[in-house]
Amino acid sequence: VQLQASGGGLVQPGGSLRLSCAASGSISGINAMGWFRQTPGNQRQWVAGINSGGATTYADYVKGRFTISRDGTGNTVHLQMSSLQPEDTAVYICNAVDRSFRVSWGQGTLVTVSS
Repeated sequence: VQLQASGGGLVQPGGSLRLSCAASGSISGINAMGWFRQTPGNQRQWVAGINSGGATTYADYVKGRFTISRDGTGNTVHLQMSSLQPEDTAVYICNAVDRSFRVSWGQGTLVTVSS
C-alpha cells in the first residue's frame, strides 16, 4: 500500500486545517487507517484512527478538536483539525494496517501553527 498525505501548511492559532491521505496499491486489504504526528527529537505520537467499519478513536489531546473520516471509496482518509494550537505543530503522518497487520506509512505533511 502506498500512502500520499497532503493538506499541511501554516495556520494561525485557533484556525483549522484539513489533511488528506490517499491510499493506492493493495487497498482492498486495508483494515484501518490512522494519523500520527512527530516533532524533532520526539517519538511518533498517535493522533486518531478509523477502521473499515467506520469506528473512530482519538488521542485525548485532540478529542473534540480533530475529526477523522474516510471517503466513500475508503481509499482516502481525512483529518479535520480545528482550534489548532502551537503545540499541534508537527509533521503529520498517515498509516494503514492491513488484515495481516502489516503497516504502511506515508511521507508526512507539515503542519505549523503560529501567529
